[in-house]
Amino acid sequence: MEGVKNNITMQLDVKDFLPADESEKQGLVVMRKSTSFFKDGLIRLSKNPIAMVSAFIIVAVMIFAFILPNFWPYSYKEQIRESENLAPMEYSELEQQRIDAGEKVFPHILGTDALGRDYLVRTMMGARISLLVGLIASVLILLIGSIYGASAAYFGGRTDMIMMRIVDIIYTVPDIMLIILLAVTLKEPIKALAQRFAFLSWIEVVGVPLICIFIVFSLLYWVGMARVVRSQVLIIKEQEYVTAARAMGASHRRIIGKHLLTNCVGTLIVITTLQIPSSIFTESFLSFIGLGVSAPMPSLGSMAKEALGGVRSYPMRLLVPAVLISLIILTFNLLGDGLRDAFDPKLKK
Repeated sequence: MEGVKNNITMQLDVKDFLPADESEKQGLVVMRKSTSFFKDGLIRLSKNPIAMVSAFIIVAVMIFAFILPNFWPYSYKEQIRESENLAPMEYSELEQQRIDAGEKVFPHILGTDALGRDYLVRTMMGARISLLVGLIASVLILLIGSIYGASAAYFGGRTDMIMMRIVDIIYTVPDIMLIILLAVTLKEPIKALAQRFAFLSWIEVVGVPLICIFIVFSLLYWVGMARVVRSQVLIIKEQEYVTAARAMGASHRRIIGKHLLTNCVGTLIVITTLQIPSSIFTESFLSFIGLGVSAPMPSLGSMAKEALGGVRSYPMRLLVPAVLISLIILTFNLLGDGLRDAFDPKLKK
């Protein structure tokens, strides 16, 4: 038919190979710089002032707990003679005589306790123990819960049903009773292991009750993490790249570690950050009732317990650890909320 143009042709058009003009170049300009998911989350987090202030306070507390005691002139277990129950910035008579003789004596900024130990350095060490418990317990919960939950969701079927019923059973176990039971039954075996093997000598320093706390966290508190990770993996495992990995012959271990857990990293960061204050609070509570670290190692909970006996005469001894526990828990919760807002794709504008 005349007047009808045939658009199907095997001939090349020379115009397709001409250099692009300025208008065509502007059409290809990327409006936003390409970033990774993790970097984009950090950028969003940096715009949250509350989360950034909380992160700054957490860093300051960590410096206070982990670095400052190494340069402090007093030790947390050093009992200074004739310096019992000193008020903040107060010197004992013996120290005052040394000052009069021209000797320099570092002041007790928060005073001393009933045994003549510098209270500020004990507060530093107490904060160190609480932070260590929170961080180590959260890492254990992250490792166990993420692997367990991802495996249950990935294999599915009867495997998923059995694994999640185990989670339901663990939810019913009373943790405090188990901690007391482990502290009683494992005390002697753990001491024997520490004395027999040199690389386990640190257990006697930390204390058997604290080791029992780690064991209980490993046995009980990962179930919440497992449930959240399972719900995420149930959605992710239906994506095309997981199907492609299976078709290429990737192992189950590689698919779970490389494709499933990697794409849950935002959720894992948020849950782990929010788990830290919960672990710190649990450790402080256990130390308060006498199931925490062994003396003379201090903990914020055990320091609060010791201060109850003289709370009317020395209220500062109760106020300092209580405020520090509250500050640590509050800042980690605020930081966790900021991380949730930054790494949750549903909250992107």
